[in-house]
Amino acid sequence: MISALPVSTVAEPRPSRHGRILVVDDDRLVLATVAHGLAQAGYDVIEADNGDDAILLAREHRPELALLDIRMEGLSGFDVAETLRDVYRIPYLFLSAFADASTAAKVRELRALDYLVKPLNAEQIVPRVDAAFALLRSGAAAGPEPQLGPAAAAAPMFPAAIADPVPLAIGVLMHRYSLSRQAAYERLQRLATEQKLDIASQADRLLAAMEELARPA
Repeated sequence: MISALPVSTVAEPRPSRHGRILVVDDDRLVLATVAHGLAQAGYDVIEADNGDDAILLAREHRPELALLDIRMEGLSGFDVAETLRDVYRIPYLFLSAFADASTAAKVRELRALDYLVKPLNAEQIVPRVDAAFALLRSGAAAGPEPQLGPAAAAAPMFPAAIADPVPLAIGVLMHRYSLSRQAAYERLQRLATEQKLDIASQADRLLAAMEELARPA
């Protein structure tokens, strides 16, 4: 693992068998727990407990993926995500204790690969990170390099497959109804069956409703 303090003395990480990930959380216990779990799973982990250090470390080490807490002092996870997207083109997942309508709408707007709702332990997080890396690598292999220059802002950052609404909808259901991930998935699947929709379409409908609720009156 790589400590964020001080940035200037961080050694260049060795290649890992899985990939390099930036983990950002201002709760040092959560940060240490998640980072340790991912390191044990074979990832090179870069740790930061605030948004400013996260951006500096992203610039220096160019991780393949970031796992961002949303609500932090100073720069929020959303602020960090926008910089990772616009400047470094680094994809990200969000890890948060919040899944209210406005938060869910912003997560969707930023097109995160996944939305993990606390509390989760490392054993639950590692498979989600594994899935995100697998999706990134399959998408990168299937499509051309992203465009750079003036057109970059209009080009999608990730392959179309990554804009999957299902993980975000599951996160919303987990938080709203205090469900496990499996129970939330089964609830979403049941709603889709009742509406005679596929699960992705039902997830889209649920998220659209959440976005409507998040709009100012």
